[in-house]
Amino acid sequence: MLKKLSALLLVLLAAGAGYLIITPSPIDPLAWDAAPAPTMTGVLEPNDTLMKAELLARGQVHGPEDTAVDAQGRVYAGLHDGRIVRVLAEDSVETFVDTGGRPLGMDFDASGNLIVADAYKGLLSIAENGAIKVLSSEADGVPFAFTDDLDIASDGTIYFSDASSRFQQPDYLLDLLEARPHGRLLAYDPATGKTRVLLKDLYFANGVALSAAEDFVLVNETYRYRITRYWLRGDKAGQHEVFIDNLPGLPDNLQGDRKGTFWVALPSPRKADADFLHRHPWLKAQIAKLPRMFWPKPIAYGLVIAINEQGQIVRSLHDTSGTHLRMITSVKPVGDMLYFGSLDNDRIGRLQLH
Repeated sequence: MLKKLSALLLVLLAAGAGYLIITPSPIDPLAWDAAPAPTMTGVLEPNDTLMKAELLARGQVHGPEDTAVDAQGRVYAGLHDGRIVRVLAEDSVETFVDTGGRPLGMDFDASGNLIVADAYKGLLSIAENGAIKVLSSEADGVPFAFTDDLDIASDGTIYFSDASSRFQQPDYLLDLLEARPHGRLLAYDPATGKTRVLLKDLYFANGVALSAAEDFVLVNETYRYRITRYWLRGDKAGQHEVFIDNLPGLPDNLQGDRKGTFWVALPSPRKADADFLHRHPWLKAQIAKLPRMFWPKPIAYGLVIAINEQGQIVRSLHDTSGTHLRMITSVKPVGDMLYFGSLDNDRIGRLQLH
């Protein structure tokens, strides 16, 4: 019996090796060597602050990736199934609209329209009655493949990201493994209806946020653990630079409070095995062929950080257990509250700042 099992195991191993050899990889991976992750000490010292967050719509939402709060204080969230829901007073939810795509970053403009970065549909404007208008779906002749996050300037200009021109939302981890720059930072002018490309060749362009004076805009490069600054005004207008590098996790959405603080959601802390893989493109190419169950998994952890306009981390909030708020993908400062979204959780978090 043991011999038969050994023989069967050898056959299965041979079949698996043969599959890896003859199957083309869906990625063309690039090697890169990440700097050692920062130690979780000082301002990054783990704490239990996120455990104190109130949970909204628990068990009634799936993947509320980002949130928005309207002038009446009502909370909205975009879900996996394409719906944008509104949280009611009794903590139940109602469907505000179904985009037919995957709503990600969102915020209200000065006219009360909900502006949405939809991964599949592009940049959308949704009126109070639920009417959907596509504002932009391409730039420079290149269609958006992964519209991700946005921020709205006082003049109505919408700054937003197209995370990857190569991989769409379900395959975002392929972009991670490939580690090539497919992302763009864009600006939509509502007066002309035109979209400009501000930056291209970004490593998964994700969160977008304007400074308090709106003289620069930040964009997260998720798969390089960094944030890039693009200058809108002043002597450096049109130039860009690294704002902060070597973050302690993968930066997702980004939101400024317009008072000099940026809140960054980090869905997962850094993992040594992921950084190891990036040094070995052949290995990444093989992993990309395997079912997702064999891929490295994110750490179940809740983590957000606050950064000042000098690019310094000034605060961090944690849920070390990952049981209350995990895989946080957005942080929305509204007054003295923070609202937390998640790509895979079933709840929205709300925490009063002290």
